Amino acid sequence: MNVVIREILPKDNEQIAVVIRKVLVDLGVPKVGTAYEDKALDMMYETYDRERATYFVVEADGEIIGGAGVAQLDNYDGNVCELQKMYFLEVARGKGIGSKMMDACLKRAKDYGFEKCYLETMPYMKAAQKLYQRVGFSYIDAPMGDTGHYSCPVWMIKAL
Repeated sequence: MNVVIREILPKDNEQIAVVIRKVLVDLGVPKVGTAYEDKALDMMYETYDRERATYFVVEADGEIIGGAGVAQLDNYDGNVCELQKMYFLEVARGKGIGSKMMDACLKRAKDYGFEKCYLETMPYMKAAQKLYQRVGFSYIDAPMGDTGHYSCPVWMIKAL
């Protein structure tokens, strides 16, 4: 499998929306109060086409198999970004792609000058949480900002 991590292009919108929704359904994530219902899912390129924001896709043999991004944490007054919409199809899991994607996102967040990176996840996404902990994220007791993802009860943060 020839894997490339690159910045999203306008032509990727449809494919990444399908990938993210499939992963969310496969993992049993609620469709309300999570990324599933975000309007941004159908226009990811446009959503991240702004200052201090980037969304990366993982492409394998011409097909998008996952993605993740960073952007200013919504509704938060501080120099904190959020790791957003990091999802991979099953074919991409267990191959170190998540670690490479995390490196790309955190490097970009540092390049943008953010001081901390925040994320929200689901309690049963244990593999993802292990990856987050391995790169230095730690659990916090309450959400930061207001992402609209009130169904995601696990919050983590990392100093950059």
